Amino acid sequence: MAATGLFSPLQLGALYLPNRIFMAPLTRCRASLDHVPTALMADYYSQRASAGLIIAEATMAMAGNSAFYTEPGIYNQAQIEGWRLVTDAVHRQGGHIFLQLWHGGRACHPLFNNGAQPVAPSPIAITSEEVHTPAGKQPHAVPRALPDAEIATIVEGFRQAAVNARAAGFDGVEVHGANGYLIDSFLRDGSNQRSGPYGGSVANRCRFLLEVLEAVIQVWGADRTGLRISPLNSYNSMVDSDPVGLCRYLAAAIAPLGLAYLHVIRADRLGQQGGDILTPLRQHFGGNLVANLGYTAAEAEAAIATTAVDAVAFGVSFLANPDLPARIRTGAALNPPHPETFYTSGPEGYTDYPCLPT
Repeated sequence: MAATGLFSPLQLGALYLPNRIFMAPLTRCRASLDHVPTALMADYYSQRASAGLIIAEATMAMAGNSAFYTEPGIYNQAQIEGWRLVTDAVHRQGGHIFLQLWHGGRACHPLFNNGAQPVAPSPIAITSEEVHTPAGKQPHAVPRALPDAEIATIVEGFRQAAVNARAAGFDGVEVHGANGYLIDSFLRDGSNQRSGPYGGSVANRCRFLLEVLEAVIQVWGADRTGLRISPLNSYNSMVDSDPVGLCRYLAAAIAPLGLAYLHVIRADRLGQQGGDILTPLRQHFGGNLVANLGYTAAEAEAAIATTAVDAVAFGVSFLANPDLPARIRTGAALNPPHPETFYTSGPEGYTDYPCLPT
């Protein structure tokens, strides 16, 4: 396949990228029990430095909000130093890496957070999924509704996390507004049933996200800040009565900010909700549009060639193929992924996927 589009350079905000094959953020649970990134994680990300951009996994912006037990954080010095191992390793290989700033919201579990009740826009629990814990699968807890006055504290937490990400040597940050976690749960009316300035109208439901983006941009500048959304994804009991309308409003609202990119999960991986969201996002956002979910190399090439998107983020295929760009360029077969090791510990199924011979 002549993948000229995928291998054309891209000006992504402040960065000039060599290709449009991005590595999507993938939770892998290889941090320490204290949420400190490890040397093994540095190996993993540096192996994948040929991506146009690596978007590192969901990372706790503030303490006490774990949803995966051993996911990384970026709220203390040890975590900053752990992430510095990662960024240095990626940069030595000539790569670029953003950190995804995240708050788990109602997906957090008391077992992981010293018994603390999770928070959300409304006291509505996730019912479609269970939490994987060292004690086996557990139901999600009913969250407490965040008071309006407490929201500013979380916005400040994202701002400080952005400061810490700079200290850790990242090239920029992506705000996680997807997959039913805290920001996404404010955006969609299935989980946000509050009144007041952060609930009700689509403008009010987008307010929290816009405040977070403004706080992060104060640290990084808009040209090193991205955003990820998933308006159709029903994972974590998510639904919205008008996802296309939400996209239309949100894209127009963030367009003046001048973000480096908007990263969208284009469909519902569980197949419960549908609709064309790429078209209104492209029409109303105006900046770099990055799409994700189930793309083949050929489909990604076509999407770029028709200017439907500017780049494509690959998830599982990058997980299993550290040299994914080389395999796409040469048409080589892809390694199959091993789902049983997605969330385990150690190098198996993490840093031991083979590369093409050189």
